[in-house]
Amino acid sequence: MRPGVNLAAAALVGAAVLAGCADVAPSGAPTPGKSGTSAGKPSDSKPSTPPAKPTPSGPSSTTPSSTIPSPTTSSTIPSPTTPAPTAPGTGLPAAAPVTRSFPSRLPNGKPPLFVVVSFDGAGDLALWARWRAVAKQVNARMTFFLSGPYLYPEDHRTDYKPPFHKPGASEIGWGDTANVLARTTVLREAIAEGQEIGTHANGHFCGASGIGKWTTAQWTAELNAFDHMVRTGPTLAAGKTVAPPFDPSTVKGMRTPCLEGNRAAYRLAMAKRGMLYDASAPGYIAWPKKVNGLWNFPLESVTLAGTSKKTLTMDYNLWYAQTQARKAPIAQAPALRAQVLATYRAALAQSRAGGNPPLFLGNHFNRWNNSVYSDALTDFVKQTCTQPDVRCVSNMELASWLAKNGVPSGHNRPS
Repeated sequence: MRPGVNLAAAALVGAAVLAGCADVAPSGAPTPGKSGTSAGKPSDSKPSTPPAKPTPSGPSSTTPSSTIPSPTTSSTIPSPTTPAPTAPGTGLPAAAPVTRSFPSRLPNGKPPLFVVVSFDGAGDLALWARWRAVAKQVNARMTFFLSGPYLYPEDHRTDYKPPFHKPGASEIGWGDTANVLARTTVLREAIAEGQEIGTHANGHFCGASGIGKWTTAQWTAELNAFDHMVRTGPTLAAGKTVAPPFDPSTVKGMRTPCLEGNRAAYRLAMAKRGMLYDASAPGYIAWPKKVNGLWNFPLESVTLAGTSKKTLTMDYNLWYAQTQARKAPIAQAPALRAQVLATYRAALAQSRAGGNPPLFLGNHFNRWNNSVYSDALTDFVKQTCTQPDVRCVSNMELASWLAKNGVPSGHNRPS
């Protein structure tokens, strides 16, 4: 690729990253005021009014806006499966099960077209039920990046001592007894179904006073704090011994809050723990590469359908591109949903035209903008994951396939 072309493409990716990629509290509202990603600011202005600040609480009782049909198996793609593994020496479920195998090439000579769907936060119980049902219906596996405080009771919050913040600080709140225990059960069940749990770290600190200045040592402490919350949170919440939902030492990937952080610093901390991939950086529709010793699984630069706007394959970024992250009148929801679905379909076509590099789609547990983004992703997954050349996999399943087969020769450039 010519240097000039590469620089131009890099500028487009920088413009695609928003100055605010919000996480979601279990109530479903976005966290406000998240400014400045490590990859650059958007070319257009920030919203004049940020999304409303959430009240940290238990999961919302609101039901998902789309009805999920009963799972069927008639159109699913069969894949060999084995029971989910447990972590050696602990008896706890491993966070990143790989129970399926995939061919190196399809009958058409191309590698499988892997679609990787992932979620940040993973706290809302109703949305856990929604996405598990969708995954079962189409034989998909997904990755859920868990925020540590969702498994830790608020009355023990000062156990957490984040860099540059007071003990117990968290932008996404903390758990209570009922929700911590319910999430513990859901996490175990999801892992048994083959879903992957990654980490989204803990306090979700973004912007000028956030994670951007953290060192490798501070990231190591943050990941150790995540381990502690997973291991001890359920017992502290219950007031009696409760087994953790999974062994946190088996977590293999992370998405950083707001996609921020010094990449070299936090990736070194990840690599020292034996983690395998980072899902935080912006990038292109291309076969992944290893950077700083980890697979770089990016959120990809795409064009918002019907426009010339560049954005990333993340729900918040799509929301910003459509309405600057403002809630639109409900009458506009069908058109906005159709635009997001068309954007996903165009990205899939781009992958097919370029040798089937993976498509990475990131969402939050949210009902933003009248559930436009959750509903569009639901439609896309149900329509796409049963297509003959597509395999809807977790990040860890993709990492396992890459470890076995390598990056397809000649297909590691942006398509």
